[in-house]
Amino acid sequence: MKLPQALTLTELLLPAQRHGYAVAAFSARYRACVKPVLQAAVELRSPVIVEISQRELGWFGLSPRDFRDAVEEAARELRSDVPLCLHLDHSWDFEVIRAAIEAGFSSVMIDASAQDFEENIRQTRRVVEFAHAHNVSVEAELGKLTTTDQMETDGDEALYTVPEEAQEFVERSGCDVLAVSIGTAHGVYPVQNPKIDFERLAAIRRLLPETPLVLHGGSGLPAETVHRAIELPGGGISKMNIATDLENAMLSAMGGLKRMTSADLDQLEPDLLAAGLNAVKDEARDKIQNFVRSAGRAQACPPART
Repeated sequence: MKLPQALTLTELLLPAQRHGYAVAAFSARYRACVKPVLQAAVELRSPVIVEISQRELGWFGLSPRDFRDAVEEAARELRSDVPLCLHLDHSWDFEVIRAAIEAGFSSVMIDASAQDFEENIRQTRRVVEFAHAHNVSVEAELGKLTTTDQMETDGDEALYTVPEEAQEFVERSGCDVLAVSIGTAHGVYPVQNPKIDFERLAAIRRLLPETPLVLHGGSGLPAETVHRAIELPGGGISKMNIATDLENAMLSAMGGLKRMTSADLDQLEPDLLAAGLNAVKDEARDKIQNFVRSAGRAQACPPART
């Protein structure tokens, strides 16, 4: 059963695609970081996606239900009425995806992009059939994102999404939302402005006019690059993933602490923790206002379920 107030990705992203903004997908990672992210969205009247990946669940010592409970608790404490999607980010294990859906996530991502084209379709289709039976949306990925320490290498374009394959992939897999590879990467960029293939993005949009598109690797991208990706004719990117910037802002505000588990974060001295969480909220506010430009867009989406 879905988290009662949560909407699907499709419900949040189609209005964004039509109206020329994007929705920030914040990988909160730690339970304590969920509330400041949601608080930023409430204060700015913005739709928001709160997410965590399969790998992050392991890194931070959480289960899908732990994370779902943190989102529900924060929404209740804040009396949140902004459009909210609870999303499982990059995941490849069907049992983890099943557990997230059973815990109440309203959207999941099956990332079989490391597989060949046919296997990616097969795995995605399996998840689509299960998720749609529970009224849960599905994001998939075609093409491969590198990490930022492997950028600018020979042959990068071989990893990019092929527009014609994207059209076939969506038609055959039945996915609701597609993450594309056009030059972004996971992590913090070692170059000021990574090369983004906007022509490729425009070609994908022309072939998939109704499918919301996602750009992963949003941390560290210049705002002008994001705005260009959002504002393509017909609607560009409508979901932007942000993870590393949030965690780095928190750890820096706490004196440069290193990554820890969610439980360890909860045990920090209250004033130190408050400083970190305030930095998370400030970072989320900045991304909503200046990065994806979704402030004041809550009314463009279906209302949060109560």
